[in-house]
Amino acid sequence: MVRAIPLRLAGAASVPEIEIDGALVAGKLGLEPEQFRQLMEDRKVSLLCERGVGEDEGLYRATFYYRQRRFRAVLEAGGRIVHTEP
Repeated sequence: MVRAIPLRLAGAASVPEIEIDGALVAGKLGLEPEQFRQLMEDRKVSLLCERGVGEDEGLYRATFYYRQRRFRAVLEAGGRIVHTEP
């Protein structure tokens, strides 16, 4: 079972607790959920989380990288996904 993945911003003092469904991310990267979980634990999947500014304030972009694959999701502070790529 893949747990929700907490998203954290480096150097941010007051950031809401945001999580994204690990099974969703695994599928978007072409991985099985358990394989994805292990790769996350082994730090073979990279995660970049960015906070929106200006007209994007209140939104967060999470980008997951594995080998040549990428999955990006834009989320609200409550964790609801508003946009994904690809």
